Amino acid sequence: MSDLHVSRETFDEVMVPNYRPQTMVPVRGSGSKVWDQEGKEYIDFGGGIAVNALGHCHPRLVAAVKNQSEQLWHLSNVYTNEPALKLAKRLTELTFAERVYFCNSGAEANEAAFKLARKYAWDHHGPDKHEIIAFTNAFHGRTLFTVAVGGQEKYRRGFEPVPAGITHVPFNDLKAVEDAISDKTCAVVMEPVQGEGGIVPGDPEFVKGVRALCDKHNALLVFDEIQIGMGRSGELFSYMGLGVTPDILTSAKGLGGGFPVGAMLTTAEVAESLGFGTHGSTYGGNPMACAVALEVVNMVSDPALLASVPGKRARFVDALEKVNAEHNVFTEIRGKGLLVGAELKPEWHGKGAKFLAAAREEGLMLLVAGPKVLRMAPSLIITDEEIEEGMTRLSRAVASVVAAGPDS
Repeated sequence: MSDLHVSRETFDEVMVPNYRPQTMVPVRGSGSKVWDQEGKEYIDFGGGIAVNALGHCHPRLVAAVKNQSEQLWHLSNVYTNEPALKLAKRLTELTFAERVYFCNSGAEANEAAFKLARKYAWDHHGPDKHEIIAFTNAFHGRTLFTVAVGGQEKYRRGFEPVPAGITHVPFNDLKAVEDAISDKTCAVVMEPVQGEGGIVPGDPEFVKGVRALCDKHNALLVFDEIQIGMGRSGELFSYMGLGVTPDILTSAKGLGGGFPVGAMLTTAEVAESLGFGTHGSTYGGNPMACAVALEVVNMVSDPALLASVPGKRARFVDALEKVNAEHNVFTEIRGKGLLVGAELKPEWHGKGAKFLAAAREEGLMLLVAGPKVLRMAPSLIITDEEIEEGMTRLSRAVASVVAAGPDS
């Protein structure tokens, strides 16, 4: 079996067709570069969708994996373990949180957060206080509860009925939140920067206003920082730069630097509602994931690394503006830190796949966010030279797409 040949065609033969991966198959990565089966090099501007916060195969993360792999892999939550305790301790030292729950993914972290919000309201106010307010175009995961809270109908279609008691209002519209919230609201759920919804930052005054409304109505404020957290905003978590503290925060993606892990952070008071037996995860908090995540947290929380993020963002924005000056394809460059979105002009809406394919041909890994935004979520330690070379490749890719036209 070790010499079994596989290719992109093998995917269509053996995999469920819910994904449509690019035509090449990456086999090796180092830093912000990846090589495919043919040995072709790519600069990685996608970061595994904001996961590879420290690039591919960082020596310190490789060492953490190797070290833990020779000690303990898995125990179950009938027991605790040292890596999980150390990681939880470190997260509580660095954030508002006093209690941590570990799982395997962002969807699981959000599932736990939403269940906790309802359970806390049930415990303290009764069963009528169960309603959740979320935002149009939000994305919180693919479980039935998280697609219900997420504000994108396309992810719910065909899976109804979904959990009820959820209201969606426009993002950055404080009046809409004020009109929707009531004493039946148990939580407002927010991405401080909407990711899949188009890389749209929350206005700081809007976020502060939502916090005040939650306080007024005894509702919890839940921040989904799965994509923008772990240093991507230039802060360890983006709430730190907003002057607003949530009651619950979810993290995943960059938390493991590529190793699957998720976490829900909250206060001691709120955490009491997930008492013994109320929730669980077979693999959550396993020693392997937590050992790697602890190393990631220690590296990403380095003030020097965080301080480098704004300068790297500026390089991306400047380069994208130059591409736009030449090719006139973007209406806006937006985002926060190293989560960068370039919204395509109307004639290019729904054509993002063309840009991804052209970028691939030029040796660049790129993402989209929704049907009309090119997304970049590179490693936080990507070099200036890699940004420059990647943008040169992107410019060539955009030129080829524009030359062919939107209807090609």
